[in-house]
Amino acid sequence: MRPLVGALLATVDTLLAPAFTYKTMLIPEEGPEDNAMEYGSGTDLNKMAEFFYADMPVDPLMGVTPETIRRHSRARRSSHPILSFTGINADAILEAQTLADPLAPIGNLLEQDGWVLLLGVDHTVNTSIHYAEKLAGRKQFLRWALTPEGVRECPGYPGCSDGFQAIASRLEGKAHETQVGGARITAVALADLIPTVQAAIAEDPLALLCDRAICPRCAAVRKSIQVA
Repeated sequence: MRPLVGALLATVDTLLAPAFTYKTMLIPEEGPEDNAMEYGSGTDLNKMAEFFYADMPVDPLMGVTPETIRRHSRARRSSHPILSFTGINADAILEAQTLADPLAPIGNLLEQDGWVLLLGVDHTVNTSIHYAEKLAGRKQFLRWALTPEGVRECPGYPGCSDGFQAIASRLEGKAHETQVGGARITAVALADLIPTVQAAIAEDPLALLCDRAICPRCAAVRKSIQVA
């Protein structure tokens, strides 16, 4: 993946990628209602949790590209214990992130006319859609992480992304796609993506939720809509 990162840096000035670390997460014995979590169920999982540290590898679920970017000699990383971002020439973007606003780097990138690049994957892994959901007022969640300073509450944790590919039809004419070998490459400006997602949710509050009956986060979002 190093040649890929080199090729990207030859094309753009700034690279940003999610560098999430799910193995820092804990499940407490109790917490707020409708938080898409079974409290007290983490006895074994909590024993395997690891303290967040700056050089912690990116979770394998994020793919190899974010980890390759994180390991670049010029890369920096934000300090969120679950939802960190890594980037090259992205210091101000990374510094925008706080515990209370973990997706702020995406908002900062939007202000700088940034783009989303999906390399061989679809919108179900498009982290930027979570930012648009937040702007649309969709329910966020509370999670907990193990850090050297103790257990930290991490608000603003996003919902499920399994239904995000449904946005593709609304991006026709806005997204740019090409085929490179066996991989489909999609690029879309955040200035097009974010308002498109917001509009979809405004038209249908259930838009982009997954259809799995056992999905706790999508169920919690549906419940919050019914209550509202």
